[in-house]
This record gives sequence, structure tokens and C-alpha cells, in this order.
Amino acid sequence: MKIILISPTTDDKRRTNKGLMIPQLALYILKGLTPPEHEVKIIEEETEPIDLDQECNLVGISCMTANAPRAYELCREFKKRGKTVVLGGVHPTILPDEALQHADCVVVGEAEGVWETLLNDFRNNELKRKYYNPTPDLGKYVPKDFSRITRKRLFHLVPIMTTRGCPYNCDFCCVTNLFGKKMRHIPIENVVRDIRESGAKNFMFLDDNIIGHPQYAKELFRAIKPLKIKWVGQASVSLLVRDGALMKLAAESGCKALFFGIESVSEEQLKSMHKAIKDIEHLEMALKKIKKMGILIHASMVFGFDSDKKEIFDDTVRFLIKNKVSTVSFNILTPYPGTKIYEDLKRENRLTTTNWRYYDHNTVVFKPKNMTPYELQIGKFNARKKFYKRWSVLKRLPGNLYNPLIYFATNYGHMKQVKVEGKRIEKLKSELFETNHE
Repeated sequence: MKIILISPTTDDKRRTNKGLMIPQLALYILKGLTPPEHEVKIIEEETEPIDLDQECNLVGISCMTANAPRAYELCREFKKRGKTVVLGGVHPTILPDEALQHADCVVVGEAEGVWETLLNDFRNNELKRKYYNPTPDLGKYVPKDFSRITRKRLFHLVPIMTTRGCPYNCDFCCVTNLFGKKMRHIPIENVVRDIRESGAKNFMFLDDNIIGHPQYAKELFRAIKPLKIKWVGQASVSLLVRDGALMKLAAESGCKALFFGIESVSEEQLKSMHKAIKDIEHLEMALKKIKKMGILIHASMVFGFDSDKKEIFDDTVRFLIKNKVSTVSFNILTPYPGTKIYEDLKRENRLTTTNWRYYDHNTVVFKPKNMTPYELQIGKFNARKKFYKRWSVLKRLPGNLYNPLIYFATNYGHMKQVKVEGKRIEKLKSELFETNHE
């Protein structure tokens, strides 16, 4: 049996800067779960076109909210050609009934414990409409063939995941919808095996918080230290700086950069999000400690909270440049379906569209409290544009000299993407902001 596994793009006419892309680990897990007698082909549409007429028995598509419309379009095209289509991923998990309107079958949640059953059912003409395993076993090793990544060098980093689940319940996050609130671990020996068998030296840990369970994280860092790899990941600022031994082990194990969800420089907003660090002074001290370990900081900032006024854009850029933050993702608050903020805005009649392709972290899809949707959209863009100006890159350089090559490479990638976003703003004016922009 021939199986095609697809990760669709959000827009089949637009592509993301390759230097800022992350391979979809889910596809490699699915391939690893597939019995060897089947032929599996992985297609990431961001890097290659999809041949709708290629021979196959089964099509599996993994999608998030923003690329769900494109996934549904592919479902229609493959079904026209007589193919059976399975949908999975975050969006089909949250809205399985919607997904079932487009696909033959939906996998809710994680694939472990259901994928092999699904394949057997399909082969026996007994495919069910929905598959779900609430307690998948993460102890069993799943082989992952990353040769497609390392051979073609489409990406700089090989994706690895060590934990699933998150004990927090942030209003704007849908991680718990997919992985649950209980943090579960993949055995460290399996993580080490993934790293060794990949043959790669550069990795990205996709965990929502690589240090969420400090004891596990310390054991992991000790285990990967002898492998001499370089890695980046996502972590909690407060937890990392509170545990000096943990931070030291992370650096010694090859950590070169960490993604921190700072979200806002508004103390009012920080307190409302129940952050452990609730004031700017403590946040600045924490960032300095991390930098002293030689770890580049990638901050995630979010604009559009109800406490945000027009000054938030300049305040945010000023804070980031002052603290010589290495790189930043500037995001628009996005009310993903299944989150509390989505239900709140829907109840308040503040959603301006439910076209999922706009639910992408970068587009305003609701009515902000203290500005127009277009003011929020252009404010976010101008903040990003200002932060990635050449003078800003040079001004932040003294705080990033411990890894100048990565610093310049990542900033250059973001500078290129700013130009792409500028062109998109003009398109969005007519699509979403006809009555809101001046």
C-alpha cells in the first residue's frame, strides 16, 4: 500500500522564508508508526509542489488552524480522484465534526495507538470515521527517518520532542486541547537514540517547555551532553533563572538559543496572565542571567490584549532593544477555536472573521478594545520593521557577541520576512480592513 503524508501550506501562492521554517515532526512520527510493508512519502508543501494525480492508496494530511482551508481544498481534490483521505493535527482535533465534512476519517489527538489500527481497518475496508486514543503509550520507540531533512538540507534543524502536555491553561493557547494538561515524557534513551540515528548535529526541541519538569530536563541534558550537539528550544524564563544548575546544564549540553514566551511588557498584562515574573525589572534581570550563559534569546511578543493601547508597540521595541534581545517573533493575539479567548470574543461579538486561514498569529481577526483592527495590524508590522532595522541589529550586537554567526543569520532571515509582510499588509487592506483603515 502506498501512503502519502502531507503538511499543507497556508497559501498555495505564498511560501515562508526557508530559514524560518520548522519541519513537521508529526509526519515523521506517522511514517515511523507505519509497518514497513507499506510505502510512505512525505510532502511538505512549503518546500515542494503536490502532484494531485500521483498514485497512492491513502492520503494523510496534518494541519493547524491557519492551513485548515488549504487542507480541506486538498481533501476535495484527492477525493475527486477517488482517494481516501485522513485528517489529523491540532485543528481537526479541536473541530473534528468540521473536519469530517471534508475527509473520510479524522484522527483526534495523538497518532500513537491509533495509526496502525487505522491502517488495518482501511486495508480490511472497515475504516471508521473517527479514531482517538486518550492515553497513548510514549514509552515505545518510534523510528524516525530524518534523511529527507539532512540529505536535502531543506532545514537547518532536526525536530525532536521529549514531552507532551502542559499543566497551564492560558486563555489564548490550545496545546492542552491536543496533548492534555498532564505532562508526559518520552524515555530519555529514546530521545538519545533519535539524535544518534539522525546523524545530525543541529536540533530543535519542540516541547512547549523543555524544562517544564526540571528533574527530567537535568537528566536529559546530562544524557545529550556527550553527543556534542547544538540545540534550540522553548523554556520558561522564571524557572530557568531560579535553577542555576539547570541553566548551566542546558548550556553545557549544547543549548545555543531559547524561545521565551514573554508575551507582553505591560505589567498589568503580565499579572493577568499569572506569569511568575510580574514586573519588568525582574524580567530584565532574568534575561541578563540567561545571556551570561551564552544562550541567545528569542522572545515571543503578543499584541492585541484588552490592556494594550497604541503606546504598546513603541514600549515593546524599546524594551527589546534596550535588553539586546537576539530575535523576536511579533504576533497578533489569535483567538484559536477551542480556547477561552475565542469563546469570550465570540460571545462579545468581536470576531471579524472565521475564515481560518487568517488565524495565523499575524492577522487581526477581532475588534481590539483600544484601537481599530487596522491600527493593531499596522502597529505590529511597524514594531517588527523597527526592531529588524540595520541600526537595531548593530545596536543589539554587543549583547550577542558570544554567538555572532547565528545572531546575524537569524536576524537576516527576519529582515527578509519583514519585506514579505509589508506586501501582505496591502493585500489585507482590501480583504479585511476595508472599513477600518484610514
